[in-house]
Amino acid sequence: MTDHLLADPHAPCPADPPPSGGPRDIVILGSTGSIGTQAVDVVLSNPERFRVTALSANGGRVAELAEQARRLRVRTVAVARADKADDLREALRAAFGPGEPLPEVLAGPDAATELAGSECHTVLNGITGSIGLAPTLAALKAGRVLALANKESLIVGGPLVKALARPGQIVPVDSEHSALFQALKGGTRGEVRKLLVTASGGPFRGRTRAELADVTPEDALAHPTWAMGPVITVNSATLVNKGLEVIEAHLLYDIPFDRIQVVVHPQSAIHSMVEFTDGSTLAQCGPPDMRLPIALGIGWPARVPDAGPVFDWTQPMSWDFFPLDEDAFPSVPLACHVGALGGTAPAVYNAANEECVDAFLAGRLPFTGIVDTVASVVEEHTGGRTDGSPGGTDLTLTGVLEAEEWARARARELAARAVVEARA
Repeated sequence: MTDHLLADPHAPCPADPPPSGGPRDIVILGSTGSIGTQAVDVVLSNPERFRVTALSANGGRVAELAEQARRLRVRTVAVARADKADDLREALRAAFGPGEPLPEVLAGPDAATELAGSECHTVLNGITGSIGLAPTLAALKAGRVLALANKESLIVGGPLVKALARPGQIVPVDSEHSALFQALKGGTRGEVRKLLVTASGGPFRGRTRAELADVTPEDALAHPTWAMGPVITVNSATLVNKGLEVIEAHLLYDIPFDRIQVVVHPQSAIHSMVEFTDGSTLAQCGPPDMRLPIALGIGWPARVPDAGPVFDWTQPMSWDFFPLDEDAFPSVPLACHVGALGGTAPAVYNAANEECVDAFLAGRLPFTGIVDTVASVVEEHTGGRTDGSPGGTDLTLTGVLEAEEWARARARELAARAVVEARA
């Protein structure tokens, strides 16, 4: 395992710069998702800086993917669903003009991984879920700069990622980790006392655990600040997303869990903070818009002018901060627990949560049952150990995937049992 920080704002960029005056070649994975579509906007607004060579998506929106390919004039387009390859080719023919050369089409579960290792300067991994791990590893193996928005690949495969990454090779794209990355420029690692990860609190901030029992999927999907996909939105409502971000912060910046604190900040104006040993705290702030961290991720170490909106400092505004209610939102302390256990425990936490979110959205599991079920699966996996021993040690890609498969199956079983018991 390497002994450097995974995300080091002081390290030089390891990839060769583009030719003088030329744009930087980018591969966008997950291009039709929230991160991907905003990344396309950033690129189209800065054609002198960026050129997209390849796009990948799951395959659910092939018409949008084809239109992105046309606007960006990419060389290759990939879909994870092999059954969507013909639909994509048809959509490309419709999007491109008669006689225009069409991009190469790749299809199948390994297509994004192939693109991640292709010739380019930076890979933006905006895939949702742990399926992003293999592309993350491929990009690192190929020596590409990795603009990482797929937190799950780091959560489930942290040691694998750390073993491959060179100093400066990973630039975080999550708004919180981008904020920490920028604030850490203000001092050395030895001067850091604490990382302060901000959370909006989601749509249920201030509610007690009892008041969360009857939350519906429609309630959970109504996030007050951010527009995101359904899984991430529900994760923000349970604060599982924040738990994952705490684990990610630990892995990226090598700060112990007892020095990473979650602070509820409803306005989402301050994206995270770093407290230094002299008592000063540096905060990165801006309107809640992902284009700025995306632009920083693909443009680092340079900043992209006018990448996102700015505050109007002539107008009055106020920002609030609250402590986290760990009784109502136990997902964060549970995440710290599995992060400290290490091994495959974080992969189990993440996989079980994904299954429980699906069950909740389908009406098969109550809102509070999401984290309760995840906790049960984690406890079974780790044998109830609390002494810090790892919940599984097979940290190969195969071992991680096997642990995830078990966790998903067990989470489905426990969710189904909860439905039967509720009806009894």
